[in-house]
Amino acid sequence: MAEKVRIIGVPMDLGASRRGVDMGPSALRVAGLQSRIKHLGRQAEDVGNILVRLPEEQPYGEKKAKYLDEISEACKGLADIVGKALDEDWLPLVLGGDHSIAVGTAAGAAEHFSKQSKRIGLIWLDAHGDMNTPETSPSGNVHGMPLAAIMGYGPEELIGIASTRPMVEPRNVVLVGIRELDSKERRLVKESGVHVFTMRDVDERGMRDVMSEALRFAGDDTAGIAVSLDMDFVDPSDAPGVGTPVRGGATYREAHLAFEMIADSKSMISLELVEINPVIDLHNTTATLGVELVLSGLGKKIL
Repeated sequence: MAEKVRIIGVPMDLGASRRGVDMGPSALRVAGLQSRIKHLGRQAEDVGNILVRLPEEQPYGEKKAKYLDEISEACKGLADIVGKALDEDWLPLVLGGDHSIAVGTAAGAAEHFSKQSKRIGLIWLDAHGDMNTPETSPSGNVHGMPLAAIMGYGPEELIGIASTRPMVEPRNVVLVGIRELDSKERRLVKESGVHVFTMRDVDERGMRDVMSEALRFAGDDTAGIAVSLDMDFVDPSDAPGVGTPVRGGATYREAHLAFEMIADSKSMISLELVEINPVIDLHNTTATLGVELVLSGLGKKIL
């Protein structure tokens, strides 16, 4: 894992129906992200935000995949910045925005490693599967589609962002913390070959068991693991300010353990943190927890 961390903000608010997650990058910066990473002894630079259009600036286009062109355009820009960071031996730390940006992060990482004839794994920490396509989505919100696109399902505007197809092989994709799936989405989750650990698995087996398997699957014959954290992975009692809260998520300590184990694996190649909505947060609690989890993922230890 790179010792140097490059912070990239993506104030994307086009993939969801509730407004506010475009302020997530600011909330994380206000919570002292860069200085706290430096305090860990890591080099950290913040390259600011990439330009993302506002929903007010244009019509949403196709009802089954709203703002698809604008999201695709932003993800292409993000993919270039993520790829450049990896080329220069920085760990890309991407701050969202809604989860549709994950297509850009994955595309940049997949492209970088494909030049070395290597593939990447992906650990997706989320309450939701994000494996809808325009045909199955009940809302047409693209933030429910990025994982499907990363695995090669869905609109060409998303799956074609990287020349590597799929960006990540389903057998190297692991979902952790899942507790809410759309009815038509379930089919793709079951048939695609991804590994899914629901909250019931976490309840029964504990986060330690679940994460050690997740790291094994995602790391199997890959150059490293991209980590995508939707803050609704954590229970709303600890992370109230998220785009789509669902009760019964990971506890504060379970979330930290997941990231401490990711750090121990030394296999993380990129990290993104999405869906923080300061509009509905309490005193920036969710962003503060987000920063703490980033630090755990970068190797901060209790002792």
